[in-house]
Amino acid sequence: QPPSPSSFCLRERFTYHHLTQYFFFFFFCIYCIPIITASSSYRIPACWSRGPPSKTSLKHQVKMISQFYILSLRGDTIITRDFRGDVAKGTAEIFFRKVKLWHGDAPPIFLQDNVSYIFIKKNGLYFVATTNTNVSPCAVVELLSKISKVVKDFCGVLNEESIRKNFVLVYELLDEMVDFGHPQTTNTEHLKSCIHNEAAIVETQKLGLNLPQWNPRTVPSNAVHRPVGSSQNESSRNKKNEIFVDILERITVLMSSNGFVVNSAIDGSIQMKSYLMGNPELKLALNEDVQIKGQQLGGPSGGYGAVTLDDCNFHECVDLQEFSDLRTLSFFPPDGEFVVMNYRITGDFRVPFRIIPFVEQQTPHKIEITLKVRAEIPEQNYGGNVQISCLMPKTAASVSNELGTPAGQSAEYLPNEHKVVWTVKKFQGATEATLKSRVTLSSPIQANKDVKKEVGPVSLSFEIPMYNVSNLQVRYLRIAERHKASNPCRWVRYVTQSSSYVCRF
Repeated sequence: QPPSPSSFCLRERFTYHHLTQYFFFFFFCIYCIPIITASSSYRIPACWSRGPPSKTSLKHQVKMISQFYILSLRGDTIITRDFRGDVAKGTAEIFFRKVKLWHGDAPPIFLQDNVSYIFIKKNGLYFVATTNTNVSPCAVVELLSKISKVVKDFCGVLNEESIRKNFVLVYELLDEMVDFGHPQTTNTEHLKSCIHNEAAIVETQKLGLNLPQWNPRTVPSNAVHRPVGSSQNESSRNKKNEIFVDILERITVLMSSNGFVVNSAIDGSIQMKSYLMGNPELKLALNEDVQIKGQQLGGPSGGYGAVTLDDCNFHECVDLQEFSDLRTLSFFPPDGEFVVMNYRITGDFRVPFRIIPFVEQQTPHKIEITLKVRAEIPEQNYGGNVQISCLMPKTAASVSNELGTPAGQSAEYLPNEHKVVWTVKKFQGATEATLKSRVTLSSPIQANKDVKKEVGPVSLSFEIPMYNVSNLQVRYLRIAERHKASNPCRWVRYVTQSSSYVCRF
């Protein structure tokens, strides 16, 4: 049926007279509804309808850490701060007693009397945080690591003496970094504008392994132990405009009894500490043949002797636009010590030390263990503070050690730990050393038992200055815009350390 005139009238009236209402309704749906929806997430909680919450209720809603303190290896409390007052006092003594009486190494997180203890150990100091609520352990461990880094940046060196001499500065840093148990900032550059105390410089001990002072192109390794902020008895004229670059590599090696490498890996990092004025842009160039597995980089292709990285990551300040073609990193260095690059290599490489153990059973009550260590590094390099330890049988009654050449060696049997510790202060490259240990057993070894299962493994720890295994080199370190007034000193150091260096019998 055709529509009635009244329906035409209604349709005509709706079309022409309500067009503006359509427009406003469309505007409301597009713009107003999203704003109302977003703002609804910030509505007042229902528990606040009876008024604002009390301090006690807020106290139980959000928490981080309750206490923080720094302890020495003797258990002395050097720095302490109670942020909330909700954990009983005396937790420092409880923590130290628990860690010392723990069988083996204490875990970084443990629970005692409904109080969580989270700690890290740095340079013979315990950085400890306590809390009685369920917080993120990783976040607290990261906070403790950042606090130790900031203290090192402002004190120059991280040890017990530096913290005792700069305890006012450390308390000022702690108040700026943590408020009511919540972290505020751990950025060294931001904290420099908030800190007004000057650091007292601590004289570091000069070791015999430092670089020779007669070479004007070298500086001692403790030259980097300088506060980033102002220090006492130091004028602005005496401040040097310099930057330090460290290429650190930690080696993990597992060897068989014949000296064959079963498993090996390198965990390396490029660290920097900047004392440059004006925060200029720097350009750090690496080997031209550096390659990364799984990535197609431009420039020269990797051939024999090329450095191939399994994986790597960079600091957030690094610009990687020129890395693919030129292997160059551009960045504005932040204040303090920071890691420019981390990398890992798991391919075959030349190990710096090769261990060849040998055990012989002379009688049922006597065995002879021979350890031969050969340094496969260039003659001009050396390993410092080399320590070789070998586990002895648990039935060992007495052990006599015989050392060969070179001089500067010592060997000692530790009966409580059932191991022999062999120390070589300076292990020159392209040389070898031998240790013979004659062991007398309190009970005979059974005939059906293999004597090799009663001995070992052998572990080795060392540090090799000015040498790296991966051959990753710094081609140059330049300032992007060089000014005539500034002539900065740039120092580069290579260090190779052992992470886990083990040889099985």
